[in-house]
Amino acid sequence: MLLEKTVSGDAPSAKRDALTARLQDLLHRLASKRHVKHAIVAVERGDRSFRWIGVAGEANPDGTPMRADTPFFAASVTKLYTAAVVLKLHERGRIDLDAPVTAYLPPALTDGLHRLGGTDYTEAITVRHLLGHTSGLPDYFGDRPRDGLPLAERLFLEGDAAWDIEDIVRMVRDRLTPHFPPQPADVRRQKVRYSDTNYQLLGAIVEAQTDRPLHEVFEDHLLRPLGLRDTHLFGHTRPLTPTPAPATLWNGDQPLDIPRALRSMSADGGLVATADDMLAFLRALIRGEVFDDPTTFGLMTQRWNRFGFPRDRASLRLPGWPIEYGLGLMRFRLPRLFTPFRPVPAVIGHTGSSGSWLFYCPALDLYLCGTVDQVSAAAVPYRFVPKLLRVMDSSG
Repeated sequence: MLLEKTVSGDAPSAKRDALTARLQDLLHRLASKRHVKHAIVAVERGDRSFRWIGVAGEANPDGTPMRADTPFFAASVTKLYTAAVVLKLHERGRIDLDAPVTAYLPPALTDGLHRLGGTDYTEAITVRHLLGHTSGLPDYFGDRPRDGLPLAERLFLEGDAAWDIEDIVRMVRDRLTPHFPPQPADVRRQKVRYSDTNYQLLGAIVEAQTDRPLHEVFEDHLLRPLGLRDTHLFGHTRPLTPTPAPATLWNGDQPLDIPRALRSMSADGGLVATADDMLAFLRALIRGEVFDDPTTFGLMTQRWNRFGFPRDRASLRLPGWPIEYGLGLMRFRLPRLFTPFRPVPAVIGHTGSSGSWLFYCPALDLYLCGTVDQVSAAAVPYRFVPKLLRVMDSSG
């Protein structure tokens, strides 16, 4: 299996070589797992004293090798970018986080969207609910409708399909059931349930408030200002710098060719980027450089709500306990029960259902990024990242 690595920084060479050898071993073990066709892992210290990108495997079924600059699908890491755009518009007075979604979207999209137990709660859903997954809305992508298979399973079984916000609203309103009423902002403990529907609605709000397609808003508010030249929303535009085709997504041992679906996932999962660009974005986000006011980032971490244990089949593929969610941002730390002798520090960022991750570890001032591009590997980041943190922590 091909292995490639890039290393930089000013750490002493002997120490750096020992650390890279341990990281290379972790990468090899990750890439050797069942169904994993390729992997990329990137690590960077906040002071730039150490930076490493390792890749393994073939990017595409034609045998093209993975490279450190191979772009890949971010999957739900996209939500981090969508949340950043929403907060930038909030800074500029275009979006009020506590305003109801009905203030920004037409009745055709909102009427009867959240009906539960004979009560329509749609008017109670705010932008903040969408950002924090506290709306209770069903997940258009993974929840099982009353009359068939979830959309995700249909894609795997039947092949590619496209949809838009109107299709999503019809599915949510007519075929799916909400999980709970929208949670009041002042309750001590809010219920939280991950739902791609929330971020599709946020994308629609961004487009309505800017009168521009989402990919153009991304370019104007994030990509060009931050110099993210290898990032784009799949199927809508090209990256600012010509890059190779993104690494192939896999479903088990089968390549997943669903370009229409990926194009439809713009706001909740359609981003393509290189590891370099993703690290640059997270670094700018953590430092407040994404926003006009650096303190705006604090809104994302102001309140954390912990996901519950899976209670239905659909929730098995969703983020769950012990993961917490702020506004567009996850926080993950293994409980002391699982690491009684050597606690693993918390990370903040986001993961995706294809085994992608983008995290910052405040305790170690460390940025982490990677993927295995395997749709059956959503749990991989939560198993792999703690191992990565232990290696980096022990290196001093």
